[in-house]
Amino acid sequence: MRLFENRPARRLTHTAAGILVAAFVAACGSSAATPASISASLAPASPAATATPEPTATPTPTPQPTPVAAAYPLPEAKVELVKVLSGFSQPVDVESMGDTRLFVVEQTGKIKIVENGTVKGTFLDISARISCCSERGLLALAFHPQYVSNGRFFVRYTDRTTGDVKISEFAVTADPDRADPASEKLIITIRHRSHANHNGGAIAFGPDGYLYVGTGDGGGGGDPEGNGQKLSSLSGKLLRLDVDSTSEGRNYAIPADNPFTGETGKAPEIWAYGLRNPYEFSFDSATGDLWIADVGQSKWEEVDRAGFADGLGRGANYGWNVMEGAHCYNPGSGCKTADKVLPLAEYSHGSGESTGCSIIGASVYRGAARPDLQGRYLFGDYCSGKVWDVSAAGPSPQTPQLLLSSGLNLTGFGEDSDGEIYAVTSKGVLYRLQ
Repeated sequence: MRLFENRPARRLTHTAAGILVAAFVAACGSSAATPASISASLAPASPAATATPEPTATPTPTPQPTPVAAAYPLPEAKVELVKVLSGFSQPVDVESMGDTRLFVVEQTGKIKIVENGTVKGTFLDISARISCCSERGLLALAFHPQYVSNGRFFVRYTDRTTGDVKISEFAVTADPDRADPASEKLIITIRHRSHANHNGGAIAFGPDGYLYVGTGDGGGGGDPEGNGQKLSSLSGKLLRLDVDSTSEGRNYAIPADNPFTGETGKAPEIWAYGLRNPYEFSFDSATGDLWIADVGQSKWEEVDRAGFADGLGRGANYGWNVMEGAHCYNPGSGCKTADKVLPLAEYSHGSGESTGCSIIGASVYRGAARPDLQGRYLFGDYCSGKVWDVSAAGPSPQTPQLLLSSGLNLTGFGEDSDGEIYAVTSKGVLYRLQ
């Protein structure tokens, strides 16, 4: 069993998100209200009269740089991974919330704070609540867009007793380096009992202020339950939840413009479907575009792009288990592709420059340390340790460009508050990409 057959968005700054949410509503034809100005709060509009939105503070706008689009074809580039710190227990995710701290998520159940190259302490410990490890455990962290004012954050883990996937909210204490483990509020449970693998990974707030959740297909080889294409199931999907409201007895509400809202036999939480195990996904902090790294079955790993201006993949069918990457899987030939979204990029299993076994997505680079990487989406592979890129604004499909052969078992990527990219590995080491 492969460890990562199976992450939060790089958080947009409040001004950029305010601009993007207004454009998003116009592009998607949403019935949700638009913000009054670009400096309005990211809290999404209440989707129904029964919802009870929680008040949020209006953030202070900050100036935004003009997004830089990478040239295509991409000029050759190389990167390296420089060791920052070791000693973590199976790290899988790295997050920031706007200051000098990094939050390293350990699959075994703790979130550690790193500052100035040292471990400052444990932010949260829920080790006793989780089932670990292989593909289970504490897998992701996402800070609320108004975290600075409301102290709310969200985690994803597998339940110790049932193996079900849980998305829960926690709160920080008066000490900014300590969360309150007793503050847990369960948001949603995704049943996952037939198989231990394909639990998904990422959770992330989008440019619209909603929480996106990537779910695996429920496990087992080849999606034996057909969840990827089954719209009554929450597995094999990208979900979209309003965690600032409640409705119909849920600790979240359904955004009014979710594609299957009100349709009989279809789960209203679903935003997109046909995914096998979207272990990592992220939003471009400059454009709002959605990038999904979906782990393949036995031959192909894929990168999917959903443009902000095109509706962020609303209702998109990414093909699994009819397709693996851009290729027929079930059936092995002659499959129907007309209604499927084909990947922007893919790479195969085996040996060679563009091969691996399990994709680990990073993000579109928007940092300052490497101007030559601006506008490139980076991603790696768990087995080979290779790191590639594609042009974020380039055509589809593209052939990935190799940036590095690290030989490391990459288990996750993340960014600091300046947009610089970090990686973690199965041996418990935090690296900085430069």
